[in-house]
Order: sequence, then structure tokens, then C-alpha cells
Amino acid sequence: MIVELIVMMKPSEAIFCSVLSERSRRRRHTRCHCCNASGLLLSLALALTPSSVFAYRPFVSTDADVVDAGEIEIEFGYFNWERVNGENAYITPQLVFNYGLSDTLELIWEFDVEHRSGEKRQLVDPGLFLKKVLKPGALQDREGVSFAVEAGLLLPSANSEEDQTGFEAFGILSGSAANFTWHLNLGGGVDRIDHDAFALWGVIVEYPLSPSLRLVTEFNGESLRSEAAENSALLGVIWEAASVPGLTLDLGVRRGTSDSSPDWGATMGLSYSF
Repeated sequence: MIVELIVMMKPSEAIFCSVLSERSRRRRHTRCHCCNASGLLLSLALALTPSSVFAYRPFVSTDADVVDAGEIEIEFGYFNWERVNGENAYITPQLVFNYGLSDTLELIWEFDVEHRSGEKRQLVDPGLFLKKVLKPGALQDREGVSFAVEAGLLLPSANSEEDQTGFEAFGILSGSAANFTWHLNLGGGVDRIDHDAFALWGVIVEYPLSPSLRLVTEFNGESLRSEAAENSALLGVIWEAASVPGLTLDLGVRRGTSDSSPDWGATMGLSYSF
């Protein structure tokens, strides 16, 4: 078994972000980490035939399912772009590792690698979570709605202002209607900066264009106490590579729908389970 992910970046003119992005307080939301990058090359070497895919890139929200017991899934966001107040920002790769502790329980470890001009790379936005399927349903090939909960720690970051431990928990419902699959997230927690409370929500809708290609959309938001809500919408596609079982590629474009959110964003990534 070999899984190798290599990212090479060429230095170019630095583009700096002047405001915090929508990924400011909670997990899977990273601050606007800007880097010197004009090109991105991904080299992927995979061996060993993997099992089924449970990838949920390019979303902020998630689904009411977990990987199989003993299975590992890697989610790799290798390109993220945002435009805020007329300025562009390129966000460094984001990594999520999922491990199936049982057929209904999943361990999640995630972090981002930040690179600023003239500075060393550093680990930011780390988190450790558990997801538990409480009611099997459509996503487990059963009747009815699937229900799961996810909760865990927002661990201290290498950023000096994010030196506390936060917490996040939310419920997840997933179901199907006609040819559509939907997922609803609702929850909240306290951030790792000053333990301010926040609420979060998200809705995902998927539609299969072909057996290997899905059209997807997401509407999500976050509201921090005493600050304006940050809401956005995403439109994207997910492609399952038939030649490499277990591998999916994704592409999405995001549009801010509130004044506190970035104006535009785009993301590209892959997920691989084995």
C-alpha cells in the first residue's frame, strides 16, 4: 500500500488578504491563509485496491455516514481561492483523516498547513472529532432518514491568538427524495480564540448526472455571538474515478450571500479511501 501526495508551489508575487474569511472560527473553516503561489502541481501515486468512497469534499457541511470499520479516508483540499473586497487570497492545502473505529463510529483528525510570505509553514486549525451514526437510514441502505452526531475539540493553533481549546457539536440528517440526496447540519460550540459561542448550519443537495458524476450544491452559514452572520452558497461537481476505485475528485465555486462572507471562492480537491 502506497499513498503519496506531493504539492509543489512556485514563488510569485504575494497576494495578501486584508480581512478574515468565512473560515474564521470553527473547524473546517480556516483563516485566510495567503501564500506565494501562481501554480500548483499535484502528483498522486496510489496502490492497493480500496473500498467504497465516503468523501464529502468540497463541502463545509457533512453527511450522516461514517467509513467502514478499519477503513481510512483522506480528504485533501489542494487549491482554495477567495476574493474579498477586490483582493485575492490563496489558501494552503487542507487535510482531513477519517478512520472507522466501528461500522457506526468514526474518528476525524484535521488540520491546515499555513504558509505566509517569508515565514515558515505552520500547522493551524487542528481538530479532533468523533462522528456516531445513531439511526441507520438511506445512507446505510435502510429505510428512512439517517441520523448522526459529530462532536469534538478545536485544538490550539500555531497562530498566537488561537491558543485555547474550543468545542463543536452538531446533528446531521441525511435522506433521499426522487433522484436527490440531501443532508442537513445544525449545531454550535465555542471558538478557540476567546471561547465565544457560535451557531452553525448547512444544507447539501446532490443530483446524479451519471453513475460517476454528481452535481452538488450547499447553503451554509455561521453566526458568532455579537458578530454578523457569515452565509454562503456553493455549486460544484464530484467525479468518482472508475479507473482508481476509492478516488473522487471535486470542484466547487462559492458565492458569499452576506456582507461578512467573502465575495467569491473556489476549491479543488480529492478524497481517497482504502
